[in-house]
Amino acid sequence: MPFAIPPTFTAYAGRGERFATYLAGLPRLVDELVSEWQLTHDGPPWHGQCALVVPVRTACGRPAVLKVTYPHDEAEHEHLGLRAWHGDGAVQLLRADPRRWALLLERLHAEEDLTPLWDVEACEIVGGLYQRLHVPALPQLRRLSSYVDRWTTRLADLPVDAPLPRRLVEQAVSLGRDLVGDPATDARTIHGDLHYENVLAADREPWLAIDPKPMAGDPHYEPAPMLWNRWDDVVASGHVRDAVRRRFFTLVDAAGLDEQRARAWVVVREMHNALWVIEDAVTARRALDADDRAALTAAVTIAKAVQD
Repeated sequence: MPFAIPPTFTAYAGRGERFATYLAGLPRLVDELVSEWQLTHDGPPWHGQCALVVPVRTACGRPAVLKVTYPHDEAEHEHLGLRAWHGDGAVQLLRADPRRWALLLERLHAEEDLTPLWDVEACEIVGGLYQRLHVPALPQLRRLSSYVDRWTTRLADLPVDAPLPRRLVEQAVSLGRDLVGDPATDARTIHGDLHYENVLAADREPWLAIDPKPMAGDPHYEPAPMLWNRWDDVVASGHVRDAVRRRFFTLVDAAGLDEQRARAWVVVREMHNALWVIEDAVTARRALDADDRAALTAAVTIAKAVQD
């Protein structure tokens, strides 16, 4: 009997023809991989936005997961990052088939991430992982500078009446251009998306990183997702600026980062986040809605909060 995809994942067929075609072939692909790699199913699958994760056991009985990802740029080099880390600070890669976007990974505790922890404790854990993951840049990886160059050019082209403080836009453009020209921007292998839900409890270590989007980048690029995730907690604290700064300085101190450089990257990343919100609305030919405005407010608030 063919493998069945969870209905909540098949619902993503509405994203477009390419995703629908991928989903249509996914049951057969999972069956092929399970057979070829001598795996057995070991529980119900789960999924994120772009990947299906299937609990399995290897031929020797080891618990593992089979991760099959929808082809997209951010995931293309996941196997390279995991292979370079050798399980040091990250989930261990057991086998990979990049052509079929398939990974066999050690099984972690899928229901235990950093979300329930006090944010300072979580930031200390993530800051410790930064130091282990930021190995010398792999030559095959895309360069962070190439992304930032394109995004900064688009940010500079925003009309003056865009719903963002012009001072912040101009600051981010200036910082972005400086960082693009700095060789350190592409010097290390970085995770790219390390936040509370991308760190899971494990058997061989307390916490390990998952779901990297590896780039040849700058370790100081990493903290921003830890600031914008769990944003409701920040707002609920009643002291938004203090809450953002507490996270920021905990990450900087735990990882031994340069404060000024980390601050610059937060400003750049937050203004790029704001740019994408505006661009998405323009592309869809619609006015900014309440969610868009909330996202812009969060980006501006974080960019201001990390600055003195």
